[in-house]
Amino acid sequence: MFEAISFYLFAFLTIAMFFITVTTSQALYALTALAAGMIFISAFFFILGADFLGAVQIVVYSGAVMALYAFGMMFFDTTRDLKEKHGNSLIISGLSILVAILVVVIFAAPMVSSNIEALYPVVEGAGNTQQVGLVLFTKYLIPFEVAAVMLLVAMISGIVLAGKKMDLSLTMMSDAEIKDMKIEKNKKVLS
Repeated sequence: MFEAISFYLFAFLTIAMFFITVTTSQALYALTALAAGMIFISAFFFILGADFLGAVQIVVYSGAVMALYAFGMMFFDTTRDLKEKHGNSLIISGLSILVAILVVVIFAAPMVSSNIEALYPVVEGAGNTQQVGLVLFTKYLIPFEVAAVMLLVAMISGIVLAGKKMDLSLTMMSDAEIKDMKIEKNKKVLS
């Protein structure tokens, strides 16, 4: 009974936080709601007894990824108004609901089946972390290494891009200021 009540409570809180993230126009509120939603997702892991994955969810997503989002948001001017092209919201909503239903059906279909077997037996005396490591470094070793290389390439690319000068089109300078800056740059190059 405790698991059911806590599941529905955290499910409601998670959906509410992600709804606030999507609908708010304030960047700070969106980041705070996103972090809270990710922490509420970790509660599902704790309910299921996967303490290691719950802790990883909090540390990685709520910590590192939110710090990355916060640094990314500092580079954009969130106070100016955005002019977006709005499509037909009925079609977008309908397709989003259809995709969400398909994803739930795809992931729920194996759970409904009565002949589910675990790929790896539970090792006696091994804790949650050891079991995750056993599966991760045996069956999923190649995808794990590929993901690590991709993250390394993304990190190096981010460092290279951050080292370059900011493109003038991203700043709030007027055309005259940009023209004066280009003239000064050309003078320095020629001299």
